[in-house]
Amino acid sequence: MTVRLYDSLKAAVVDLEPRVEGQIGMYVCGPTVQSAPHIGHLRSALVYDLWRRWLTARGYAVTFVRNVTDIDDKVLANASDTEPWFAVAYRVELEFTAAYRALGILPPTYEPRATASIPQMHELIERLIAAGHAYAATDASGDVYFDVRSWSRYGELTRQSPDDMEDAGDAPARAKRDPRDFALWKGAKADEPPTARWDSPWGAGRPGWHIECSAMAARYLGPVFDIHGGGLDLRFPHHENELAQSAAAGDAFARHWVHNGLVTVGGQKMSKSLGNSVFAADLLASHRPAVVRYWLGSAHYRSSIDYTPTSLDESQSALERIEGFLARAARRIAGTRFAETEAELPDEFAAALDDDLAVPQALAVLHDRVRAGNAALDDDDPAAAARARAEVAGMVAVLGFDAAEGDARDDDPARRALATLVERLIDERRTARDARDFATADRIRDDLAAAGIVLEDSPTATDWSIDG
Repeated sequence: MTVRLYDSLKAAVVDLEPRVEGQIGMYVCGPTVQSAPHIGHLRSALVYDLWRRWLTARGYAVTFVRNVTDIDDKVLANASDTEPWFAVAYRVELEFTAAYRALGILPPTYEPRATASIPQMHELIERLIAAGHAYAATDASGDVYFDVRSWSRYGELTRQSPDDMEDAGDAPARAKRDPRDFALWKGAKADEPPTARWDSPWGAGRPGWHIECSAMAARYLGPVFDIHGGGLDLRFPHHENELAQSAAAGDAFARHWVHNGLVTVGGQKMSKSLGNSVFAADLLASHRPAVVRYWLGSAHYRSSIDYTPTSLDESQSALERIEGFLARAARRIAGTRFAETEAELPDEFAAALDDDLAVPQALAVLHDRVRAGNAALDDDDPAAAARARAEVAGMVAVLGFDAAEGDARDDDPARRALATLVERLIDERRTARDARDFATADRIRDDLAAAGIVLEDSPTATDWSIDG
């Protein structure tokens, strides 16, 4: 099947048509590294990791570029006398990298920082001025603005008229021809550190936010590439402005625009004023990274998801059912001719992900195979169990549940304590069976079963698992 995706510009699910056969160039707006990553950042990064993994599984060579916005008003605002802006940016960037790694999010092909592409931004601005779509302010501020009225297509991504748009709040309106014009270059200000300014044809200063991504995407993927992704909150003004300035400069830019839904907390948008932000470090400390990954990825990527303190409980149980089957099947077929069984991804699984990355439907196929595999084990059918295990393992790999780091359950203190108690009871049961005290052996098994612990005997050992 052809991979299909929802294109925000076309407002429809369309066939993915790569610019170069067998290759995909994807640009995703990464974080503005002003403060610690939160749950919304994790969700967005995971969505495009899933897209990348599926396109790779479908045989595409994917070049995946995700930028870091390391110079911005908010980065400067969070600096201090003891921690300059560039130190803030680097420290926070490392926090994002650690959170991504914990979730098993693959590192990008390249991760450019905005401050490393200043010359490319200058070149793009010069092209816009030459084409009549940008102008330098006349107030000697050094600012340069995009002229939205000069570009008839402005507003096409979000289907808005400029007359209905909010004013661009990135500079005083008095310096602009139209309040909706947005900054391409910001002249240096006396209260900003000298390290946060670069020479330009219009005077010392720093880039506007939107020009950064246009320049970096074109630098590393070319003037036309396949997919531009980001959170739904970036459609306006960021992506609208990216599209306008790149197209006005003569670049075809992104062939497809993809946006992921947002995360709310208790039904409310996360905000500093509400004090309801859920930070990545806290979420990853409260649950295994694979559970966090399962929950964040289990809803369709375009839908919104709501976080509550119990949101991840069902995901934990679902993941444990998958892991329990894989471990149980591995024990059964170990040392047999079925141990090396291989299998293709189920057609229904592939069809679901081909259809705009429909992960909920793909997960339904995954759990169906888990149930079938457990039934095969119950029926002592190792061939069928091995096939199911190979299919489940393949689906787990595509979805990345096996990629999260720091995820060994035996490292959990509660798990270690439970293991110590259960294994002692298993030893007592083995001693009772050796002494032919079957009443005691059965009582131990029944007590463990009542606590949700399932025992599985083999000729050489007794394994246990938590009944999910």
